[in-house]
Amino acid sequence: MLFNPVSSFFKTFLYLIIGRISFPKDRKGEEILMSDGIKFKIFRQVIVKPSRKQTALPEALFKVRFIVENMSLKQNIRFSRIPIPFFIGLPGIRSKLWTFNEETGYFQGIYEWDTIKHAKKYSKSFAMKFMTRRSKPGSVCSSILSNKPGNFSKFE
Repeated sequence: MLFNPVSSFFKTFLYLIIGRISFPKDRKGEEILMSDGIKFKIFRQVIVKPSRKQTALPEALFKVRFIVENMSLKQNIRFSRIPIPFFIGLPGIRSKLWTFNEETGYFQGIYEWDTIKHAKKYSKSFAMKFMTRRSKPGSVCSSILSNKPGNFSKFE
């Protein structure tokens, strides 16, 4: 399982060419209430259509929250497009929701992964290191849930 940004970059463009990636707009602006009572607003979504080898449902959900340092809300929403090709082509990724809470200043990413192993590998990847470096010290927190009945609802 290669978690390499260059490999992901090229795989992302292949996925775009063959139609495996979509950016649905129907959830944009939707508010989701997290299990801790904090509301987040969705500003972007990406879905990677599963291949024939993948199971029908993802096995893991990965959530990360952080406060971006030295960037406004609008600047970070624009900036957040840049890293997309470097993680969307990673093995096992199924989808991502980009969310924010204007009151607290927190951004949140909610990712679906094929397996717990994929989610754990992402939690230690170049992408997380990059996110941590550009975030307010101590603001980054993440968690992984397995897709057992009732678990995913803890996030929303």
